[in-house]
Amino acid sequence: MDTLKGIKRTHYCNDLRITDNGANVTVCGWVQRNRDLGQLIFIDLRDRTGIVQLAFDDNTAKDIFDKASQLRSEYVIAANGIVRERSSKNADIPTGDIEIEVTDLRILSSAQTPPFEISDDCNAREELRLRYRYLDLRRPELQNNLLMRHKIVKAARDYYDSQGFIEIETPVLIKSTPEGARDYLVPSRLHRGQFYALPQSPQLYKQLLMVAGYDRYMQIARCFRDEDLRADRQPEFTQIDLEMSFVDMEDVLEINEGFIKYLFKNVLDVDIPTPLPRITYTDAMNRYGSDKPDTRFGMEITDISDIVKDSGFGVFSGAISSGGTVRGICAKNAASVYTRKEIDKLTEYVRGIGAKGLAFIRWVDETPTCSFAKFLADGELEQILQRMGAQRGDVVLFVADRKKTVLSTLGALRLEVAKKLDIIPDQFNFLWITEFPFFEYDEESGQYLAMHHPFTAPLDECVQYLDSDPDKVFAKAYDLVLNGVELSSGSIRITDPELQNKMFAALGMSKEEAHAKFGFLTDAFQYGAPPHGGMGIGLDRLVMLMLKQDSIRDCIAFPKVQNASELMTECPSEVDAKQLEELFISIIPETK
Repeated sequence: MDTLKGIKRTHYCNDLRITDNGANVTVCGWVQRNRDLGQLIFIDLRDRTGIVQLAFDDNTAKDIFDKASQLRSEYVIAANGIVRERSSKNADIPTGDIEIEVTDLRILSSAQTPPFEISDDCNAREELRLRYRYLDLRRPELQNNLLMRHKIVKAARDYYDSQGFIEIETPVLIKSTPEGARDYLVPSRLHRGQFYALPQSPQLYKQLLMVAGYDRYMQIARCFRDEDLRADRQPEFTQIDLEMSFVDMEDVLEINEGFIKYLFKNVLDVDIPTPLPRITYTDAMNRYGSDKPDTRFGMEITDISDIVKDSGFGVFSGAISSGGTVRGICAKNAASVYTRKEIDKLTEYVRGIGAKGLAFIRWVDETPTCSFAKFLADGELEQILQRMGAQRGDVVLFVADRKKTVLSTLGALRLEVAKKLDIIPDQFNFLWITEFPFFEYDEESGQYLAMHHPFTAPLDECVQYLDSDPDKVFAKAYDLVLNGVELSSGSIRITDPELQNKMFAALGMSKEEAHAKFGFLTDAFQYGAPPHGGMGIGLDRLVMLMLKQDSIRDCIAFPKVQNASELMTECPSEVDAKQLEELFISIIPETK
């Protein structure tokens, strides 16, 4: 193999243009394609910026020409030569007007034939691409994704720095504390039988930084949660984390709206109008059936319980008499798409997510077809159609059950139908969700559970109900939603030790248990804690949405798959007995 001695890169491949005609340049990269035409050889050279054409012809020294004929896909080379105008131009690439007449060629590394083509047209299975992730990352699409991630992180640091924030790193080996998800535990060699945890978030440390007087903190923070995965979730992820002192909710929302506006303008040249719209959690659930609604389209949920409460249709009247509700969505101009067969598929879909069934009205001809028409009294169908805003050509879908089931089902159904109808516009719709319930009733345990971490402050007017009526307690919590994806979550924190202890008690923690788990924080509050609040913005999801990708795996250099393993390095893996012995750990054999 050759070396770089006496030759040094002067340009990236995509830097060169017709204005560089006649310049002596050196480029380095990987061979994308070799076209050997006998007396003429063209090499497409690729680096992370793009492609440039190298030319070898009658004017090329024989040893250089012979070396060029040896080149194969993914060979690593350096080439020196003169930029000249191409005779056959390529309008599909930025460098398509020029080529490099090569005078010096170095083969720096040969390459085996890759298991898949290094191009955006690659149709290899994701599992194969992840196994050879270092090859997958050569593809222009993924390189663009990671470049976008870099730009977003830089914009975050620039913006928050301009607003007086200080970037401070918090520990990765921390105390295990209950924060909602399962911790990843790390055994200690020096402290036998004791464990660190990897942080689910920097929550406790950033609050301690507020107590310490660093009134505006931010961090590009690594977080770890041992939970089941899906397209927008990873066991290790990154968030743009921040905390502010001497603020209320309005201050936190305003500073972060400024970031969103700055980010989208500087990275995508997209103007995001501010202030961003807001709705309460209750309104979001009632209107969209989700606490992270996609507001790029309508099809809002409508309640018809008052119309059908005495209906002869037992499915409706029975649900209402049992304390439930009947609600529906109206899919405009959907009758031609949603035939009876397609509606039957939707019925199976809703049964698969917890509903008992689906009632419908399909209005094709002059008289609408209604699956429950024979049970209705005179005028009831007309009242329903009017309430739903239905017209000829529409399809109306109803669910009857407990309110929680009805809303969640219609929320999912709303998205399913919108995708099928292809009515979701290509735009960025942001939304703040505010006034979250503080507690959530768990029907299995028969207890109220916290919807947030235990340091979230309740609304001032709700404190009186902490002991007596948990349903009336709402939190100073807020989520930022983008196109139906939760992008960020945050809250104003409790700083009053008495209220904090009351909160622990409401969550079923004894004083001893609370002090054992969180005493270091509550002790700190005894020494003067400023009012503070903050949030964490999911960087991986933000990159995914700005790039309009379907999975955060395409926005992370080395992601995990569904079972939390990494295919390239085959981790997690077994360790040898000596390592376990040093950690005082033994493996219990799996029993069949």
